[in-house]
Order: sequence, then structure tokens, then C-alpha cells
Amino acid sequence: MSALTIVFTVLQVLSGLAVTVIVLMQSGKSAGLSGAISGGADTFLSKGKAKTLDAKLAKATKWFALAFVVLTLILNLI
Repeated sequence: MSALTIVFTVLQVLSGLAVTVIVLMQSGKSAGLSGAISGGADTFLSKGKAKTLDAKLAKATKWFALAFVVLTLILNLI
């Protein structure tokens, strides 16, 4: 294994662990009838939703998942 392959492998493992931890930190979505009722109020009152912890975790999940996919493709090409 070359040094470049080792570096990309370590980065891929770290990004995979980060995605796992971030997904586990996110709160679950409401389910059932109470979730359907509160869903209407949720859309009306969600002006500042982009600043919440769940929104930040969702954004971080997207970026780390993208990094994981890109690193996987790079490792496949090496």
C-alpha cells in the first residue's frame, strides 16, 4: 500500500465514523396521529428552523456523506 492510499483510507474511516455519530445524534421524527397534527403547526412556526441543532446536524450529515462517497470513489480509482 502506498502512503496516499493509507491517507485516503484513514480519512474514509473517519468520515464514516462521523456520519454514524451525527446520524445517531439527530432526534427522531414524530410518528402517528400526533405527528400528523403537529406537522401543520411545524411548517407554520419553522421560520428559525435553520438555526436549530437538528438542522445543523442534517447539514453536517450531507457534507460528511458526500466526503465519504468521494473518498470511496478515489480509493476505487487508485
